[in-house]
Amino acid sequence: MKTSIKNICCIGAGYVGGPTMAVIADQCPEITINIVDVNEQRIKDWNDKDYSKLPVFEPGLENIIKRCRDRNLHFSTNVKTHISEADMVFISVNTPTKLNGVGAGEASDLKWVEACAREVAAYASGYTIVVEKSTLPVKTAEVIKTILNTSNHPSNSERGRCSFDILSNPEFLAEGTAISDLKYPERVLIGGENQQAIQALIDIYKRWVPTEKIISTNTWSSELSKLVANAFLAQRISSINSISALCEVTGADIKEVSSAIGFDSRIGKKFLNSGPGFGGSCFKKDILNLVYLSKQLGLQSVANYWEGVLEINKWQQHRISKIIIEKLFGTISSKKISILGFSFKANTNDTRESASISICKDLLNEGALLCIHDPKVNFSQVEKDLEDFPTSQDKIYASEEKKLNQGKWKFTKNMEEVFEGSDAVVVLTEWSQYSEIKWENVVSKMRAPAWVFDTRSILNSDSVINSGINYWRLGDGSNI
Repeated sequence: MKTSIKNICCIGAGYVGGPTMAVIADQCPEITINIVDVNEQRIKDWNDKDYSKLPVFEPGLENIIKRCRDRNLHFSTNVKTHISEADMVFISVNTPTKLNGVGAGEASDLKWVEACAREVAAYASGYTIVVEKSTLPVKTAEVIKTILNTSNHPSNSERGRCSFDILSNPEFLAEGTAISDLKYPERVLIGGENQQAIQALIDIYKRWVPTEKIISTNTWSSELSKLVANAFLAQRISSINSISALCEVTGADIKEVSSAIGFDSRIGKKFLNSGPGFGGSCFKKDILNLVYLSKQLGLQSVANYWEGVLEINKWQQHRISKIIIEKLFGTISSKKISILGFSFKANTNDTRESASISICKDLLNEGALLCIHDPKVNFSQVEKDLEDFPTSQDKIYASEEKKLNQGKWKFTKNMEEVFEGSDAVVVLTEWSQYSEIKWENVVSKMRAPAWVFDTRSILNSDSVINSGINYWRLGDGSNI
């Protein structure tokens, strides 16, 4: 059995696969790494000489790609060849929540994971270690193992006897700090049953990760630990957001409350910033997985608890929309509202489950005219996320009654255009450049009485108020 890894294939060139493999390639120059994906445009973007076109934006990623691409890091659509050459295959594909069938709305759709397993079964040669990198429900490794061990692909006889070991190696990356999280992880978790396979993966990570930070467990503990970690982080966000509403009606300040409770070592300071709600690809999906698992196992009270975390998150987003409408005299029809930030957090171009999407849809349903700005998100992504709503360029005909009652939106990279004629500015993503806005230069461009809604608590309130603009900050009860 060979356990010295010389060639890695990663199936999936997205937000996890791309950065993870880039860092491994950078730290292990003797290992050849091929990232494969059936999305031809995505692979083309990864290979583009213009590094601004990389499909994933992460601080520090571009420099690693410059060092490693075409050296020992390659991006390709040739899935068959690179699986057949690999000693280790990482599965890093999307696992969205099911839309139809059993478990719809809660369970993960594993069709892409199953497809990957079948490809590995079809093309792998000899002994191959298969690593789950995607966030997966508990017992998914058993599904993969069954597919691999029962495959009767006709080419198996030509390749000789194939054998596999399956490991769970969940990612613990925060978008915006993914490269730092990969280079200096708090822990690396590896779950599996075969110690030699586990050691092969440990040997890769220990090139740059201290041994004491590499944890090995059984497969099921590893899979569940990832879901639980995300659920606990999301729970903290929902908890502090629920208190932000309480602060607004009692005269308290959420920033002061967060600071005070953060000094308790049992609680800690992290994930205590209030905001418009959590987003990203994992938190909601992983909690829904826990809800589904709990219901399947007859633990309804456990399911109810985690459903409450999601309900608070949804409530917070709609609450912010209602406050904006209320402050603008109860109607925003045909009023221009400037949206600062569309990604779910700063330092990423990922919009999946972004609070901005929900809030923008609420405002558009009320007839607002939105001008959306984000330094890293592009027009096509916003168009995809707001697909049911017309842009300012769309022609609307009288027969389209639904659209007649809706607002319109446009997207711009020009900050000057954002504020021109605006009735209100809503800060939804904590990009640092928004905290540097000179409000004394903005007020003359806006329509009085203008408002600024700071859902991220990143603005200098005195600067906004002294400019003559009305100011509202999430969790600030000073104006009751």
